[in-house]
Amino acid sequence: MTLTQLEIFSLVAELRGFTAAAHRLEISQSAVSHALKSLEQELGVELLRRHQSQVELSDIGQQLLLRARAMLGLANTLRQEAADSRGMKTGTLRIGSFGPTSSIKLLPRILQHYRASHPGIEVHIDEGPDRQVIQWLEERRIDIGFVVLPQERFDTVALIEDQMVALLPADHVLAGRGSLRLNDLCHDPFVLTEAGSSELVSRLFNTARLTPNIRYRCSQLLSTLDVVGRGDALTVVAESSLPDDHDNRYVKKPLSPPISRQVGLAVLDQRQSSPATLAFIKLASRLIKG
Repeated sequence: MTLTQLEIFSLVAELRGFTAAAHRLEISQSAVSHALKSLEQELGVELLRRHQSQVELSDIGQQLLLRARAMLGLANTLRQEAADSRGMKTGTLRIGSFGPTSSIKLLPRILQHYRASHPGIEVHIDEGPDRQVIQWLEERRIDIGFVVLPQERFDTVALIEDQMVALLPADHVLAGRGSLRLNDLCHDPFVLTEAGSSELVSRLFNTARLTPNIRYRCSQLLSTLDVVGRGDALTVVAESSLPDDHDNRYVKKPLSPPISRQVGLAVLDQRQSSPATLAFIKLASRLIKG
């Protein structure tokens, strides 16, 4: 068994195909097939089921993929630590980001300084809903992720705290109120943004034993803002996720009682994190937390 075989196995599983993996690795498809066949023969199990142009993981393949990614992560950490000892700051860092708060407000500033300080580190960024970033961390597809705290299953570092706010059409009957309760938001059509803190918003209503009248589910915050701006629905979002250029078609109102949200960084196990990951955490904490 070799790390190359495990890397090919992981990539085929991620891309769901031999051809796509071969293109990514810049090797022939036959080389990909041979590597996986050899790995399956050595382990004595079927890792992948072939279906015409696509593949899917077998049950044991799902289980062993997590092990393979853990081994690849440790190997990457080993290489980086060895390179650091020789004064060669090289390696790879895979970051998971969600929504405008991390992707627009936090990440660009951190990356600008990180790339200047660590030009030899190759940075990969994947963006998805907050729950998907958590899944990527659990599956070891990323080294570090921006998450809504708390997250007990990970090692985390808090970066910012902001407030959850209600967004209403500017001409809504509640727009003149100084603040709003969650109960006030359950009568009109509601739009839920899947890209940001959708899990947190849902949990807030569930904890209060309230049910918003969800009519829209938008994958992007801009779509949510447009729905509210048109007067079709109202919503709850994190204040830091809103654009700096305010749209006068909607108004934001604080919640009563106030509800805060913490955003931070998470890793599976900080003790096993690579030097590149630890450097990112240290830099982010210094820049954002001061």
